[in-house]
Amino acid sequence: MATAAFSTQRMDPYSPPPEHLRLQEVEPVSQVGWQNDGKIWAITKHADVRAVLSDSRFSSDRTLPGHPTNLGYAPGNKLKQLIEMDPPEHTEARGRVMGEFTLKKISAMRPRITEIVDQALDAMLLGKSEADLVEALALPVPSVVIAELLGAPYEDHDFFQKNSSAFADPHASSEVRMEAMGRLKGYIADLVNSRVENPGDDILSRQLAAGANPEDLTGLGVLLLIAGHETTANMISLSIATLLDKPELLQQLRDNPELIPGAVEELLRYFTIAEIGGLRLSTDDIEIGGTLIRSGEAVFAVCNTANRDPEVFPEPNKIDFTRGARNHVAFGFGPHQCLGQNLARLELEVVLSAVIRRIPTLRLAIPFGEIPFKEYGPTYGIFTLPVAW
Repeated sequence: MATAAFSTQRMDPYSPPPEHLRLQEVEPVSQVGWQNDGKIWAITKHADVRAVLSDSRFSSDRTLPGHPTNLGYAPGNKLKQLIEMDPPEHTEARGRVMGEFTLKKISAMRPRITEIVDQALDAMLLGKSEADLVEALALPVPSVVIAELLGAPYEDHDFFQKNSSAFADPHASSEVRMEAMGRLKGYIADLVNSRVENPGDDILSRQLAAGANPEDLTGLGVLLLIAGHETTANMISLSIATLLDKPELLQQLRDNPELIPGAVEELLRYFTIAEIGGLRLSTDDIEIGGTLIRSGEAVFAVCNTANRDPEVFPEPNKIDFTRGARNHVAFGFGPHQCLGQNLARLELEVVLSAVIRRIPTLRLAIPFGEIPFKEYGPTYGIFTLPVAW
């Protein structure tokens, strides 16, 4: 069996780690080295990843001893987020909020999201010929969108942006990251408490009316803030960097704007930026891909290699906007599949459409090889993206 430490660090901005792809080819269910001299089962094939993520016997509860993301949770900690819950707790909590993210409800947000994107582009283009696209567009758009969904004042979006980025920074110390998380929790808790007395037209108010308790709702608010902001921002910057590095793809979308929804799906598949979303703990003896995984063993359903499985995606390392890649697992799979995926898709579609339409001369201001990628961290992405026009 493979024994080398298993790392999510990417050496090539366009590819999962070579060891991940090698394991998929030679030993798709293999026990590998993990943090603190531990072991974890790496699951790398598309069908096996979906099997793990859809089976509730692979627990998401990070408070459990032995869970690969256990961070020393205090017993009885009530500020659990949806991603940390198992049934029946998860089923009930997710069921309460799912109505906020239906395709119909999110589609109705298109005019407002278009307005937010255009305002960000107006500010970026005004009197200038270059900018950091991460700072000017990729971060502000999802930040404003999620702030409005939560009913937070517009002027607080800088606070959201600063602290969620600090929490997700893989180079920051654990103290800095936890301080940022503490500030976010405190802010959301205050926002929830204000809605108890003064409800508005926002997710927090509607969840309170539906019976959610303030502590659970604080956990949900923090999750929506970080997941809805940081991940979408990274996909915006990665998508635009790719189009600028591969002008034939950019021209394809200019010539055929109707391909943009398919391009969004393909880019989601190709990058699969949520690096550690598939971490689980087995709570029973379960067979996956012909291999027995024992109760109490840690499991990593590796979505970025699942999305490069040649049995599901022919020529998986090629970007093909006509592929029809909706069966990818970039948003996970099963009961924990990303709650905000419809919103993320819409934001990406609107941003790509606006950038392609409004800035025909957009180009990278530095060589692609000099772009600072987030090679290691909970979410893959780009730190800064200098562009010019």
